[in-house]
Amino acid sequence: MKSFARRFFLFVFLAAIAGLIVYGMWPAPVEADLAAVTRGTIRETVDQDGKTRIRERYVVAAPLAGRLQRIELDAGDRVEAGETLVAVIEPLAPELLDDRALEQAEANVRAAEARLARTTPLLDEARANLALAESELQRSLAARERNPQSITASEIDDLETLRRTRGALVRAAEQAQDVARFELEQAQAALQYVRLPEDNATSASGGEVSHERRAPYPEQPDERRNFVIRAPINGAVFRVLQESATVVTPGTELVEIGDPRDLEVEIDVLSRDAVKIRPGAAVQLEQWGGDKPLNGTVRVVEPSGFTKISTLGVEEQRVNVIVDLTDPPSQRAALGDGFRVEARIVIAEANDVLKAPTSALFRVGDDWAVFRLEEGFARQRIVQVGLQNGLEAEIVAGVSEGDVVITHPGDNVVDGVAVKPR
Repeated sequence: MKSFARRFFLFVFLAAIAGLIVYGMWPAPVEADLAAVTRGTIRETVDQDGKTRIRERYVVAAPLAGRLQRIELDAGDRVEAGETLVAVIEPLAPELLDDRALEQAEANVRAAEARLARTTPLLDEARANLALAESELQRSLAARERNPQSITASEIDDLETLRRTRGALVRAAEQAQDVARFELEQAQAALQYVRLPEDNATSASGGEVSHERRAPYPEQPDERRNFVIRAPINGAVFRVLQESATVVTPGTELVEIGDPRDLEVEIDVLSRDAVKIRPGAAVQLEQWGGDKPLNGTVRVVEPSGFTKISTLGVEEQRVNVIVDLTDPPSQRAALGDGFRVEARIVIAEANDVLKAPTSALFRVGDDWAVFRLEEGFARQRIVQVGLQNGLEAEIVAGVSEGDVVITHPGDNVVDGVAVKPR
C-alpha cells in the first residue's frame, strides 16, 4: 500500500512538472492596441501652416514737399475716415515755379481722376454680382420650402458662401473708391500749391476769388496754412513709417493703415497638392489661439509657384492658396495680421462610409491589409481602401462595421497569434 501511494505521488509530481513546462512554453497572448471599424464622414485634406494678412493695405504718402511735423499716431491706434489727423506738412519756402511743375501737378490730378473713374464700374460690377448671388440664394431657399428634395443643404451652403464672398468684394471695391477719391483730393490740393495766383483768380462771375491753399479735409486754423492729411478709411494704424519731424518729398511713405477685421489667410502648399485644390473648397483653421476652429473657403489658388527651402534643406516648389474667413469678426476679434494658423483644406469628402484608423493598415504586396480580431486571435484580411487622410481611411471592402482591428501592429503580430488588449 505504501508502494502504491509512493508511486501515485511520484506520478502527480511528474505530471505537475510536465504541466509547468508546457505552460511555460505555451505562447502568451500578444498585447496590442485595438480600434473598431465605424461608419461616418471622412475628409481628405491638405494640411499646412498658414498666416493671416490684411486684405487691403493703404500707405498714406506725402503729396508734396514740405516739413513734416511729428506724427503722434502709434501702431494699433484706431482711425476714422476724414476725421483722424494723420500728418501735418508745413510748406517750404517759396521756390521758383516753372511750367514743368505745373504740368506735372495737373497730370497727377488727371491720373487721380482716371483712377477714381475706374473704380465706379468695378464697384457697380461687384454690387451687381452681389445682387445676383442674393437673388439666387433667395430663389433656392424658396424652392426648398416648396420642395425640400429640389436642392440640397450643401448647395444652399455654397450659395451662402458665394453671397458672403461677393459681399466682401463689394466692401473692398467701396474702400478702393474711397482711397481713389482721397488721392484725387490730395492731387487737387497739391495743384493749388504750384499754380500761379492768376491761374485761380477768376470765378464763374469773372471776379477775383480767394487764393488760400485747401487741404483735402477741413484743417485747423493755422496762420502758416499747413497741409493737413487725414485718414482715408476707417481702420487702424499698422506701422508709422516716418514718425519724427523731417523734410519730406512727394511720395514719402508716412503711415500704413488698414482694417484689421478684413482678414484673409495665405497658405503655401506643395505644387503637387495645389493641383487638387479648387476655389470654394472648405477650410478649417486650427491652433490659432481660440477655443474652436475657424471656417473659411478657398478664394484663389495662385497660378504662379515659387521655390522654398524646407527645414531639411530640400528645395520645394510651393504655391500660395488664399482663403477667405467666413466666420464673423466677433468670433476672431483677437486674431491679427501675420498670425500663424494650421489649415486643413478639404479636397475630397465622403459621407456615411466605413472607416478605420490609418495606423491599422499595412502593405501586403500591392494590397492593403489589416489584422482583424476574431475570438481572441489576429486574422489577416485584405481590404480595399478609398479616401485617406492622416488619421482615418475609408474601407470599401474587406471588413464590416463593428469589426475590431489592431492598430500599430508590430513584428510580433502575425496571422493566427493570440491577442489581448493592451
